[in-house]
Amino acid sequence: MLDSRMDTLPPPAPDLAAAEAKLHSVFGFAGFRPGQGEIVNAILSGENVLAVMPTGAGKSLCYQLPAIVRNGLTVVVSPLIALMRDQVAAMRTLGIEAAAMNSANSMDENRAIRAKLRDGELSLLYCSPERLAQPDAIELLHDSGVRLLAVDEAHCVSKWGHDFRSDYLGLGDVRRALDDVQTVAFTATADAATRDEIVARLFAGPPRVFVQGFDRPNLRLAMAAKDNPRRQLVSFVRAHAGDSGIVYCSSRRKPAERAETLVGEGVNAVPYHAGMAANDRSRNQDLFQREDGVVVVATIAFGMGIDKPDVRFVAHADLPKDIEGYYQEIGRAGRDGLPADTLTLYGLDDMRIRRLQIDESPADEDQKRAMRQRLNALVTLCEAPRCRRQTLLAYFGEAGAEPCGNCDLCADGAAVVDGTIDAQKALSAMVRTGERFGTEHLVSLLTGEATENIAKFRHDQLPTFGVGKERDKKQWRAIFRQVNALGLATMEIAEYGRWAVSESGWSVLRGQAKVEMRDVRLAPAESKRADRKARTAAVAASGDTDERLLTALKQARMRISRDLGLPAYMVFADRTLIEFAQRKPATADEMATCHGVGQAKLARHGAAFLEVIRSAS
Repeated sequence: MLDSRMDTLPPPAPDLAAAEAKLHSVFGFAGFRPGQGEIVNAILSGENVLAVMPTGAGKSLCYQLPAIVRNGLTVVVSPLIALMRDQVAAMRTLGIEAAAMNSANSMDENRAIRAKLRDGELSLLYCSPERLAQPDAIELLHDSGVRLLAVDEAHCVSKWGHDFRSDYLGLGDVRRALDDVQTVAFTATADAATRDEIVARLFAGPPRVFVQGFDRPNLRLAMAAKDNPRRQLVSFVRAHAGDSGIVYCSSRRKPAERAETLVGEGVNAVPYHAGMAANDRSRNQDLFQREDGVVVVATIAFGMGIDKPDVRFVAHADLPKDIEGYYQEIGRAGRDGLPADTLTLYGLDDMRIRRLQIDESPADEDQKRAMRQRLNALVTLCEAPRCRRQTLLAYFGEAGAEPCGNCDLCADGAAVVDGTIDAQKALSAMVRTGERFGTEHLVSLLTGEATENIAKFRHDQLPTFGVGKERDKKQWRAIFRQVNALGLATMEIAEYGRWAVSESGWSVLRGQAKVEMRDVRLAPAESKRADRKARTAAVAASGDTDERLLTALKQARMRISRDLGLPAYMVFADRTLIEFAQRKPATADEMATCHGVGQAKLARHGAAFLEVIRSAS
């Protein structure tokens, strides 16, 4: 963990011991996750805080715990109504008084919230930024003794962030209107420029800054060039039968089609995108949140409001918009700390479309430049010759990481070869054709295929015609992707994807520089993917797990959650049920020592689950 203001941590806050006690009695956790304790201590000491924490690292607990330890109200700024609704429900299952104030509330709900604020009964109030912009909301909160302002998804305040939202720009005014109340901000992704803008817009002065590592070691990273993408996607999802997962698509027209394909393969899949009717979106999101084994096929409109801990996989059927979006989206898997799987499919068409979207966006030139850099970083990750986790962490400033052993390149292997000759052939084909043609024409030229256009432009007379016939078209496409990722040439988006050689490409073409590439003759071993489901399950349920009992516990959880109208994980998380199936607690006291079993949940659900354990013994 890096702290930008001081090298030594402050002494423990007076309330830290009480916070640690509540961590166990309310949340059922034996101790803090890495980094949480220092942040909670700083907040309890009265400091303003900016914390950049990996997805799944437990950001919410860092403001929820101080809220229930100290007197007074904590106002949480949250970007989505669905997220607020779920977080309020989760707090109430723990016996914590919480409410949400947003445009979806009825008049009766708002009256009840005002009464609780007036009587000092609320510990946490979740608000949307647009609701906070209204004068009556500020007046109400000002009179309610707000002790802490917590801004979630704080990168939304920055134009340099990958998910800028103009509603966040007024939060500095909100802080001032609340008499410069103590302010804390959290995000999972923020580079130096984004952090600087968050500080400038949200805080009265420099806050205490915590930047934790970005690594999510429980996530398996995998990427594959598109080669029958329908088959690739179906194979990946079917390997996770019975698991909850998310499949991301690049446009609104794709989710329904791909969900239908998965349903035809026996997968419980539903679509989600912004073009759907609001009721349909809500129904599908609720189904995903509340049931086990549902797969949502969605655009990026789905995700920021999701805090489901037991998502076991995230697949990208198309290239994400940039590396930070990729990191955020895969981070929705495995938030319970158990193993989870990711797969990203990509192709040159994806790269071309993403660059065109940047060029046609209304952003200013500085923002477009930053957007291109983030996209280029993702393309480089796709074509990385070595450990993907090393490449990803290096982008976020964590150089020197060891190979992870938990990505496709570490597990399946990727030989690196001298690719100088292949690069020179590809670059020569571009130059010989006047840098006027796209990938497929150049591939046909190199493989010696006499297409209509090859004949029309008399390119079969060029020295490069057939010079690469020892490789097939698929291999040459892979070489062009690597040439692009290495910055040796670019596709000119506005001119139908024609290729142009860069300055560094000319150095290679002239023999002044060498190029290392992944060996395009070697494809990742498909057979290794087939047994991944079994391997993941074995790791997730490591220890002496009674699988029959685990199934019975999950069935009981589903019955209880349906009766209560709650997501299943809010009853008990998968990690808790796995521990029940391993340890088989026989009494309430024994059950209270298991992960995630706080006093409120034990009192409400303990007897039912103890009965399931006794019946299965």
